Amino acid sequence: MAVTVNVIGIISGQFILWLAFVCTMANLAFQALPEPTTNSSIPTLAATIEGNIIIGGLFPVHDKGEKGCGLISADRGIERLEAFLFTVDEINNNYDILPGIKLGASAFDTCGRAPYALEQSLEFIRASITSLDSTEFYCSDGSKATAKQLPTAVAGVVGGSYSTVSIQVANLLRLFKVPQISYASTSAALSDKTRYDYFVRTVPPDTLQAKALVDIVQEFNWTYVSVVHSEGEYGESGTDFFKREARSRNICIAADIKIVITATNATYDQVIVDLQEKPEAPVVIVFVRIEDATGLLNAASRKNLTGKFVWVASDAWGNRLTPVKNNPLAAQGAITLELQSTLISKFEDYFLNLNPRTNKRNPWFIEYWEEVHKCTWNEVTDYAGEPVSKDSKPCQGDEKLSRKPSAQESKVQFIYDAVYAFAHALDNMHKDLCPGMSGICQSMEKIDGEKLLKEYLLNVSFDDGYGAMVRFDEKGDAPGRYMIMNYQRNRTTREYEYHTVGLWNSGLSIPRSRCSEPCKEGEIKNMQRGEQCCWICTRCNPWEYIKDEKTCESCAEGLWPYPNKTGCFALEVQLMHWTSIHAIIPMALATLGIMCTCFVISLFIMFNNTPVVMASGRELSYMLLSGCVLCYFMTFILIAPPTTAVCAVQRFGVGFGFSIIYSALLIKTNRISRIFESARRSAKRPPFISPKSQIIMTCILIAIQ
Repeated sequence: MAVTVNVIGIISGQFILWLAFVCTMANLAFQALPEPTTNSSIPTLAATIEGNIIIGGLFPVHDKGEKGCGLISADRGIERLEAFLFTVDEINNNYDILPGIKLGASAFDTCGRAPYALEQSLEFIRASITSLDSTEFYCSDGSKATAKQLPTAVAGVVGGSYSTVSIQVANLLRLFKVPQISYASTSAALSDKTRYDYFVRTVPPDTLQAKALVDIVQEFNWTYVSVVHSEGEYGESGTDFFKREARSRNICIAADIKIVITATNATYDQVIVDLQEKPEAPVVIVFVRIEDATGLLNAASRKNLTGKFVWVASDAWGNRLTPVKNNPLAAQGAITLELQSTLISKFEDYFLNLNPRTNKRNPWFIEYWEEVHKCTWNEVTDYAGEPVSKDSKPCQGDEKLSRKPSAQESKVQFIYDAVYAFAHALDNMHKDLCPGMSGICQSMEKIDGEKLLKEYLLNVSFDDGYGAMVRFDEKGDAPGRYMIMNYQRNRTTREYEYHTVGLWNSGLSIPRSRCSEPCKEGEIKNMQRGEQCCWICTRCNPWEYIKDEKTCESCAEGLWPYPNKTGCFALEVQLMHWTSIHAIIPMALATLGIMCTCFVISLFIMFNNTPVVMASGRELSYMLLSGCVLCYFMTFILIAPPTTAVCAVQRFGVGFGFSIIYSALLIKTNRISRIFESARRSAKRPPFISPKSQIIMTCILIAIQ
């Protein structure tokens, strides 16, 4: 047979993974999630590249609609997805990375919604929980089944975009030890490695962005500002860090306004009204999602508030045209932060030369093409399953994509770096597990996600060729580098556009000059020979306390160390009381057992000389029943308060009772076996089958025990 399957191992492994999966789904079921986002009749779409090792991808190909997925997202969706596919192609054409191995891809649409993204992410772990049943095999010539096709588990996932999406997906992927690299999620909560231990990112956390925003406010000597933030992890955590940093620099908050997820035009209008009630604070810090930034500026335009507010916005607004394209006057003078990135020139050439005839692997590209060129491609249907308007002109296929080079989506480089981070980590793993070998060896047929993350991914460090050194800190975060943008009118073209007016860097780290780090709580210094300033921190045993910085000492009998290991405290003696439910139930069962056993003994005595009792080996039966009574009686001894006598009886009685039972059973079984074996061979009676000899042999076995 071509494939050998260890059935027991597969079943147990499948059960464990499925149990983890069910627990995750149960946990998520109790979370407050928005309404369903998709029509179940619509098949799952994916952009795929076949390969030996698969990297998953999550991108907001469509915007978030009121109920489900909205319109196609040109920059955040399609362009980011194509950057992912382009990078995989580039790695496969580079023979210095993963020689003999083709990197594959499987990318899904999140529609900017956490529940829908979670649903799509199940495809990544489907291979881990797929059971091997007869439907997945074919048989020929009556031979054992051979696997036709098994889904390939992903080695890692690039995505998602929104922090709320990444948080939900990270909770799922960590159960299956699948590393995840986000190219845009900046929530500070994702730095918590106790909760998101398989999550890393090529972007910095919002803690650094909050510091950058406070630096901007302080640079202009603004001391009284308002804050508007989106509901959710991104807006709320970012605002919390901003307010904390602002207070430490004596900057006061005039108003803190939250925009709910279900915001409508009336909601945005009310936000503008609330801001107008604080005329002393025209500076507004904006920590919102792109949809809320658009709604906020639309509301300001409806009220003709040109120049009324100075918007200072986070990177979700950044240098995007969506919020400002219909509101240039309301947005004029806005200061925004954008992650510092560089134009990927090779991708620009690749992207602008795409067309639906050649780009078959992206199932959403036709929809994007129709949106950009306002035409219909062969009367296809849109994402919602409804026919495209017949009023649209037909697409000719010779249309071209064009734009200014500066219009490249700002997260393209971070997607590029994320895919290369996986490639370098896998390449280093391949060199260690398959030394000198081209292609996948047996050790890499199944990627160990924990090993890939901790030993390789977190330790990658490389120059991406576009001015960025890609590396991760101990929390899986990237260094913070921001461009400070200003939305202003070009004096030459008279058009409104973003201009870079400054740069912000998280700063240089202070060089360390020490041999050893200070020991943590509960550790002592194990000094190195000949070195006064060098030591290895060693943790004391659980029963020891720290006598001094170099010595652990055992606590005396009856004592236990404090959590900080600074001393010992007396342990409270806790006894089981006769009235406890934990004592009553065993005693009741033991009493019932004693009564039943005594009843059987009385029957044996009553019919002692009957053929049935005599044939059963009454002497050994009495010993066996006596052992049962003794075992039941030991229940009361085990529950009794400990004394020297009680402890002695406990130590001896339990083993003695079982020794009687098992010795009697063994001798009785041996006697019957020898009788039947002797009868089969001859009519001669076998030796040592008399009751006296049976009792003697039983006592010998009991004594040995």
